[in-house]
Amino acid sequence: METADTTPHARPTPRRKTADGPPDEAPQLALELLVHGVGGTTPAEMLGDPRVQRITGDDTAACYRRTDDADAEERPGDFRDRPVREAYCWSNLTSGNGARALWLILVPFMVANLAHWMRPAAPPEHRAQRLYDVLVRILALTLTVLLAAAACEVTLDLMAWQCAGSTDCVTGKSWMGFLSPDNGGWWSAPGRRLVLASVVPLLVIGFLWWLSYRTWSAYESASPPPRRPGTSRHTPAAERTTLSLDGFWYGRRLVARLRAAHTAAGVLTVAAALLVATAEADRRTGTALTVTGRALTALIVLLSAATLAVVWRTARSEAAPDDESDRLVVRALPFACLGALVLVAVHTAWARPGAHSSGPLPGASAFGAIAVFQGAMVLALAVTAWVLQRAARDDDRTALRGMGGPAVALLACAVGGVLSGGVAQRFADWLDGGATPGQAHAPMAGPPVLLSWQAAVIPALLVVVAVVVVLAGIRVLVVRSKVSHDVPGLFDPQERPDDLRTKRIAGTIARAGLTDSAPVLVAATAAVTLVLGAGAVAGAWLTGRAPGRATEAAPPVVHAAAQTAEALGSWLMGAGVIVLVAMGRRAYRDHSARRTIGILWDVGTFWPRAAHPFAPPCYAERAVPDLTWRMATWTERFDGRLVISGHSQGSVLAAAAVWQLDLVTRSRVALLTYGSPLERLYGRWFPAFFGPPLLTGLHREMDDWRNLWRFTDPIGGPTRLTCEDGCRVDEGPLRDPLAFGRTLQNPLPAQILGHGDYQADPVFAEVRTALIARLDPGLPGQRDDEPEGGPDRSGPGPQQSSPQGSSGRSSA
Repeated sequence: METADTTPHARPTPRRKTADGPPDEAPQLALELLVHGVGGTTPAEMLGDPRVQRITGDDTAACYRRTDDADAEERPGDFRDRPVREAYCWSNLTSGNGARALWLILVPFMVANLAHWMRPAAPPEHRAQRLYDVLVRILALTLTVLLAAAACEVTLDLMAWQCAGSTDCVTGKSWMGFLSPDNGGWWSAPGRRLVLASVVPLLVIGFLWWLSYRTWSAYESASPPPRRPGTSRHTPAAERTTLSLDGFWYGRRLVARLRAAHTAAGVLTVAAALLVATAEADRRTGTALTVTGRALTALIVLLSAATLAVVWRTARSEAAPDDESDRLVVRALPFACLGALVLVAVHTAWARPGAHSSGPLPGASAFGAIAVFQGAMVLALAVTAWVLQRAARDDDRTALRGMGGPAVALLACAVGGVLSGGVAQRFADWLDGGATPGQAHAPMAGPPVLLSWQAAVIPALLVVVAVVVVLAGIRVLVVRSKVSHDVPGLFDPQERPDDLRTKRIAGTIARAGLTDSAPVLVAATAAVTLVLGAGAVAGAWLTGRAPGRATEAAPPVVHAAAQTAEALGSWLMGAGVIVLVAMGRRAYRDHSARRTIGILWDVGTFWPRAAHPFAPPCYAERAVPDLTWRMATWTERFDGRLVISGHSQGSVLAAAAVWQLDLVTRSRVALLTYGSPLERLYGRWFPAFFGPPLLTGLHREMDDWRNLWRFTDPIGGPTRLTCEDGCRVDEGPLRDPLAFGRTLQNPLPAQILGHGDYQADPVFAEVRTALIARLDPGLPGQRDDEPEGGPDRSGPGPQQSSPQGSSGRSSA
């Protein structure tokens, strides 16, 4: 990594007041740039004024000020004793459009993309780093193949092959009458029915390509900051993060290459399904179609190898913005695959006298092959993560000891399997009317046996999850009982204790501590999913029949349990898909629901699309350059000082933007975070990018940083960092609620704030004033008795003895 020049002019000389009163020059402005957190908020709410004005930006993301402060730079004398407040609103990047709620269907892709960023914090030069990234990208590719295979299962197998080939199934469905063999029409031939049905999965793939291209143009194409970010030469190499590299938030070329490869993989999956469907008939007849089929199969294999090679070689280039164009890959590969699909379609639609369709479509075993391959990839990923974790710099706080990436990747595969199976099961039930697919006298054979086995293990998985949830509830009760004795010590001893109020505060603290138990839930779910998934694949392979029919010779209790699990799991799989669609539809009509669903994307789509191009887009690739541009240009134009103030997810954006600043601009900027998940969530789950050494490096390069936190906050927490001179980064735990009981100043019970409204605490204004004063000690408002590091909070109040100690969260 290049190091920027650290010369004496890096920190500008502040303008100071003369001893007599007025300053010898125009007062130097101070700007507080507010960045909201998950769920978003309006500029009026952030600024506390209904009259706001957009300063810069567009309808998607912009900076706002109070109307009275819009021209603050022209009258700096009015802001001698307070900063100009400016709000950066980015909620429309994730939850502004109701149609974006339909991205819930893309959850498997998003989760797989997260696995890429969860790798352990091994040195960058470790050779296993590249292997880890390659394994995640290939695993993400299998999810696209699974999606295309599920679409083919619904349209090609269930509709065009099974239902359209059965007179009983077609009866009563006028929209399928022209496909029936009894009709004797041109489309009645099985191959032509399959070609017609293949249009649907092709449209699904095309829609995903279009959505990825559209969001790519709006997100990944945001220009990087005007200056190259710098890192002080005094910062050790172990404390430097890739988030400070010039090209980290500019993934235009990478996403374009992956989009081409995944589109090609989807198209080739449809082509392979058509070839497999006719291969057996061609083999029996022994005509020239057999030779044509083999030639097309070789072409599909060749294009599949090219697609895999593109995914293998497509790695992120973060040292500098990657502006190169790959027209050959981006354009030629998908079109070549479309051309191959057209040839396969012509081959499939060719007349085959006497051809008919019965039973399941050949190639149903592909789902089992995909599941086995995904399991092997997850195990290889786990071994690679274990190797990286052994070489990690600091693993004391890393979630699951570095196994977070493999666990999350496994869950992505499981969710993809549930969505695929749920759609297939519900569509089969709809097509066969009152019958049950796969049972005796049913007009359809139904979906592949593996999907029935996967459905049967879902109830067992839910039982395990329910047990973990019950244990979490018990833990809340135990912790609440322990901390209830210490809660009164957080407040003024003159306030009268209230048992009900004490239990309520203690319960909030106990529930907030559940966030630290999330690794247990993820680990338990992933382990059980792996075992049950392997059992489902083995059961489908050994018996070749659905669980209910495979246990017909078993004792009645076992047979009944298998049938119940299969039926219940089938309904649960379908219900999961219906719930996702219903949530998306409700979010389109209900603003509050749209905002709630948007929170999921605020957390899950912070990271760039490094593994899967069809995942929801990374809003940070627009927000981080926005913040960096705003800080760099404002400080340069007006020679001012700036405090970037981030709440919750906004604190992560603020830290990422500060890492992107050059050293000259960074010397004029202070960082204030509150309710911040920087260490508690991002530091634990993404140690290679936010681990303790890297946060220490940010603090080393930016001494002006303070972090506010509460015990009652389920998301934010302390950074656990201290300055080299002994000053604190963390200010807390803050008192919550602000008043324990009823007093003359607070006659009504004060609200427990938890994760919100940090600015209501008087400590917020004191810390902000201290940060601005630290940037310019001559600013009015600096108290003579106040230490340079900020207000002293060691007296009665938040820094008193706490139910969990002053060093962090509960260890219970």
